[in-house]
Amino acid sequence: MSPDALPGVSQQQEKDDFQFYLDEYALEITPDGKYIRWSTTNDRHPRRWSTLKKVYNIVLIVWLDFFTTAISTAGSAVADGAQKEYGIAKALAVFLFISVYLLGQSLGGIIFPPYSEAFGRKWLYVGSSALYTVFCVLAGAIPSLSAVVVGRFACGLLSAIPTVIVLGSMEDMFNAKDRIWTIYFWTTTSSMGLCIGPIMSSYITVVLGWRWMFYIGAIVLGVTTGLMLTVSESRPSVLLVQEVDKLRRITGLENLRPSNPDHTPDLRTFAHMALLRPLYLFFTEPIVFVISIISATSSALVYLFTEALSPIYESFGFSTQSASLPFLAIGLGLIASGFTRIFDTRIITKRQRQGYPITPEHKLLGLCIGAPILAIALWWFAWTIPPHNQTIHWIVPTIALALIGYAINELDTSLSGYLADSYLTYASSGYAALSLLRSLMSAVFPLLAVQMFKGLEANLAVSVLAVVATVFCAVPPLFTRYGSQIRARSKFAKYTLQVYRENAVDTGGL
Repeated sequence: MSPDALPGVSQQQEKDDFQFYLDEYALEITPDGKYIRWSTTNDRHPRRWSTLKKVYNIVLIVWLDFFTTAISTAGSAVADGAQKEYGIAKALAVFLFISVYLLGQSLGGIIFPPYSEAFGRKWLYVGSSALYTVFCVLAGAIPSLSAVVVGRFACGLLSAIPTVIVLGSMEDMFNAKDRIWTIYFWTTTSSMGLCIGPIMSSYITVVLGWRWMFYIGAIVLGVTTGLMLTVSESRPSVLLVQEVDKLRRITGLENLRPSNPDHTPDLRTFAHMALLRPLYLFFTEPIVFVISIISATSSALVYLFTEALSPIYESFGFSTQSASLPFLAIGLGLIASGFTRIFDTRIITKRQRQGYPITPEHKLLGLCIGAPILAIALWWFAWTIPPHNQTIHWIVPTIALALIGYAINELDTSLSGYLADSYLTYASSGYAALSLLRSLMSAVFPLLAVQMFKGLEANLAVSVLAVVATVFCAVPPLFTRYGSQIRARSKFAKYTLQVYRENAVDTGGL
């Protein structure tokens, strides 16, 4: 397409000069002649960054998600210590230190992802870590339940930024094949944070007191804030606006416009189009709806276990501190899911070698394996623990915990990848719907554990969860067989694919 079609470019010399600058900045005119877009050779596009730069950015972002996730599940042991100091009931302590945090996260999961898609991601990461530090100090230093509520809610709100936006950052930088391993790294690390939190907090609380959990959190996140300043902005539409601004200054053509599908001219448009998008996707997109329910339920299990596991293992004879160590078994299971990613990579590589297209359904192996293993492991765990079984060695249900960890990570990794591949540029909004439900369920499950395990006893309580997991086993064959048809009927999935194709620079896959 010649620059003739672009408004404001008239004389031949000006056209030649303009084309020179387009080539210099590796930009091009859209086929309709109205906008400027990325050239496929532009190395400033995040998909074409060096591997080292991509890894550096993702490692820092995932570290932020890992540590804030650990702080979230640290609430159980902290609640036990604070309960005695403030003289409040167990259920109220759990609500204040765990559920309030996750309610804040559910709200943040709605607000921040569309904001990041419209205005960029970097400064959200920087701001979240900096403010998280402040509110950690507030929750720990001020001897007031009101300070706890404000601090925990604000920390939860801010934690939604790395928890939800990270998937969008990965889609910014990596194609479908590379996302297999980056999403595995993220989901494993994040889920490991869920497991490390209870262990870390139980030891810190016993040795230093519950307030030191927040002081240590503030110190670590203060250092992290400095590191987050070195992260690069990765939202392609935001970077393109900056590129076109430079082109305007050099050429003097003020009417040059970037191809920016995320443009929001005012706050009202942003609120209408962006803030409501996650809720719209949840209620109108079957893929988002089903994935959100399965992934949210499996992830919320870990929050339920923060209240349930310690009493179970104390009945095996474990001390208060060592009763948190079975979370390590869940952690080992999380790591083991890396073997499945090897098979995912082989499937993608084989199809690329044969010249076949790669669809999101080709990466659902983890769902097909994880759903039945989760059901089996929960049934196993349910009937190898006290009070029904008093003679079985503690290692037997602990093996089941490792399988539960493996299954949770399989579901999280495969379903997150499926969302990213299905909604591409708007993966963060798709994941925001999931995060909203996950945060709400994670807020409820610890409270539910207090009542369920007291009213039904541990065996029946876990059996209820096993029944739900068994129902989930019907989903994998439905997605693998009908997933492409469901996406074909989705107007939003078609729109995201169109936006991606108009702005993509990576020829290595979606």
